Amino acid sequence: MTSTRRTARDQGVLPDPASVAAPVRSKRAFMLLLMTLFFPGSAQSVSGQHAVGRFAMRITMACWAVVIALVLLLLLKRDWLLSFFAQQWVQLSTSIILVALAAGWLLLFLNTLSIIRPKLLAPGARMIIGAGLVLAVVGTSGALGYGAFVLNKGRETISNVFTTAPAFKPVNGRYNIAVFGADSAGNRDGVRTDSMSLLSVDAKTGKSLLISIPRNFQNAKFAKDSPMRKVYPDGYNCGNECLFNAIYRNATDNHADLYPGVKNPGAQATMDAIEGTTGLEVQAYVMIDMAGFAGFIDAMGGVSVESGGWVPYNAKKWPNSSVNTHWFAPGVHKFTGKQALWFARSRDFTSDYHRIARQQCLQQAMISQFSPQTMLTRFTSIMDAGKQLVETDIPQAQLGSFLNLADKARATPFKRLTLGAPDFGSASDKFSTYPDFDQIHARIESLIEKESGAKPKTTQASKGTETNTDSSGSAASSSPATEEKTTSSSGRNSSPGKVNEVNEDVPTTKRDGSPITEEYLVQLEQIGRKDLINKIAANNNECSVP
Repeated sequence: MTSTRRTARDQGVLPDPASVAAPVRSKRAFMLLLMTLFFPGSAQSVSGQHAVGRFAMRITMACWAVVIALVLLLLLKRDWLLSFFAQQWVQLSTSIILVALAAGWLLLFLNTLSIIRPKLLAPGARMIIGAGLVLAVVGTSGALGYGAFVLNKGRETISNVFTTAPAFKPVNGRYNIAVFGADSAGNRDGVRTDSMSLLSVDAKTGKSLLISIPRNFQNAKFAKDSPMRKVYPDGYNCGNECLFNAIYRNATDNHADLYPGVKNPGAQATMDAIEGTTGLEVQAYVMIDMAGFAGFIDAMGGVSVESGGWVPYNAKKWPNSSVNTHWFAPGVHKFTGKQALWFARSRDFTSDYHRIARQQCLQQAMISQFSPQTMLTRFTSIMDAGKQLVETDIPQAQLGSFLNLADKARATPFKRLTLGAPDFGSASDKFSTYPDFDQIHARIESLIEKESGAKPKTTQASKGTETNTDSSGSAASSSPATEEKTTSSSGRNSSPGKVNEVNEDVPTTKRDGSPITEEYLVQLEQIGRKDLINKIAANNNECSVP
């Protein structure tokens, strides 16, 4: 009786390896290994270990059912699925489950190895089975273990960056998020908001409008319910001391008591100013640290843009020269984090309005190129960079809907608007110094209505305010005729996310007709011809996403 039970247990459906020829033992070993790889528990079941086999196969079938359900949800209810997995308890639970599955699969492989009885195999087959087992364990238990690590890494980042407040609903069908570029370098006292913009996104389509506010914007209005409105009832209008980028620091240092219980009074006051200035209700903010920005670009693997003009940046001095200006040439560039930061912040030989246009272009490029594939292949580095990059009051519960919207926004270049030149006259018109808020509100309303497909409203405030801009909110710079030969390159039409039409007044060749080079620009700076450099760099606000 005992002998019969042992034989049934050891052999099961398969033959006893000790009683068959070497080729049959090898085939048996390969079959058992493949069965454990593709249907865990089946090898134990056919080998006589029925209780272990049935338990493992039930878990295997349950896992397959979960995978099928997740695929269906990904296809049919993606936003719900993303919202579900954005929750910390779900990520923690899933991590624990993945670790348990990894350990269980590893034990099944070790048990399968004992069923195979490697000592009975020929030396060559033994080596192949051993190598196959190692690869199978790495590809299964190793992958599950790494998945648990990734989920836990994401959980930690979400916990550190996002708040636990409840999700908020769109306002008039749109999400309006303030985006600040902050510089807290060691040589500066406190945080300085170098760039400020409002990203307004259609909650259904993902179509977006990016409104950039120049840092020298004056007389900003605060929202009606803002406590800062009591301090500045007529707007932020104390002259050159009251530039828009000073609101953050002013509120932080002098008026934090007006925002009891608010974690970041400076950010809230700036949001109030953006709301009062644009007429759109601002629901949350994202603050991007300039130092962390470079690390985030590197974590993405770089970002590609096409520059329409020569863009200067400061680096090491040229040999035998006091000049430290270097140049990005017109054309397509794949920037590292440091290079992208140089490109976004450059304003030598041009103006703040030029760099605003480049920043808008770079933001579009990041959204367009931040694909799900990038997220999967570079997840851990992106999560590490994200901890240093972002401060926000966006709730964790909002992540699912926002990730879904971001994927839609990738395929639709956003429209751009700058509250100053070139969208509201030229720099000499000083619109940013003496803004007309009726014009601003009318222009924003018109752009949103056009984006949604509705017929734009025509109001008295909006009449006569249109400027010669492309649909991206950018316009070609103009400059006087130069002593250099002026040529036109491709002359492409303007469109959202595309390079503007080439300004024919911008020199593209030297006097002798040869192309302008970086070395030539350095020579011009050495001999003091900054006037000519200004003309050559005049169109470096032109930029596109390749």
